[in-house]
Amino acid sequence: MKKNKVDSLRHREIRTGYLMIAPLMSGVIVFFIWAFFQNVYYSFTNKSSFGIPKFVGLENYVKLFHDEAFYQAFINTILYVVICVPAVVILAILLAVLLNSKVKGIGFFRVCIFLPAVTLPAAIGLLWKWLMNYKFGIFNEILGKFGVNPIAWLSDPRIVLFSISIVFIWASVAYQVIVLLAGLQGIPVCYKEAAEIDGANGIQRFFKITLPLLSPSIFFVCVTTVINVFQIFDFIYLMIPQGSSGTAASRSLVTYFFEQSFVKFHKGYGAAISLVLFFLILVITAIQMICQKKLVFYDD
Repeated sequence: MKKNKVDSLRHREIRTGYLMIAPLMSGVIVFFIWAFFQNVYYSFTNKSSFGIPKFVGLENYVKLFHDEAFYQAFINTILYVVICVPAVVILAILLAVLLNSKVKGIGFFRVCIFLPAVTLPAAIGLLWKWLMNYKFGIFNEILGKFGVNPIAWLSDPRIVLFSISIVFIWASVAYQVIVLLAGLQGIPVCYKEAAEIDGANGIQRFFKITLPLLSPSIFFVCVTTVINVFQIFDFIYLMIPQGSSGTAASRSLVTYFFEQSFVKFHKGYGAAISLVLFFLILVITAIQMICQKKLVFYDD
């Protein structure tokens, strides 16, 4: 009798749990899972904005690997990753360590560092667009005070990619600092105290104690930053006018997907681009997960 009552109560709890997650799961199924497989199907069609899509097999993928603009976007995306990921991770670690120290006014500095994390990307993009304006931007105004000629931050093909990278790094560091600061504050004080008793200096404690124990948080920051950089779009879209001399030099795979799908309406071709990007991120993330076993230290 008692066992039947317990089983009935457990079944009721299970049904309630499924009922609670049903709205979320329905959204995930419709807008993520179903949309993903639909996108896979569209990549094998000539879908546009109008008419019934026709199955064309691998035609989009053959076209993709003969498209010079795709290769340029691919190289640009890799350059964004190479520049932004190390910069974000290193700056986030340094800032987190500084913000974890006990100095006067540390709360004010934390607020200043965290501001980009709560600022809309659209606002950040438009702000930096004006800061880097060729005629009226404050950067060129400062350079002019030192007798340096104005720099076309957002239109010079040699510079524009680095300009976008600077904005991305500035906007992304804040959130990663929060993650690493939480990791630092979770490190037991006893390890540092034991190292001090053994005569270890600050640098030795940082590399022998802090970094190994912070490695799970650093690994999370690396994985999320790599994914975010591969998906870079908003700052390029907001800061670089379409058709300008800096468009091709700053174009990423996501912006190229956007151009093909929603500007030229080659949605089947755009779907193929998005799938290539998906598998690229999947492979890179899988490699990171494999390396996790050797590079990440878990304090069990």
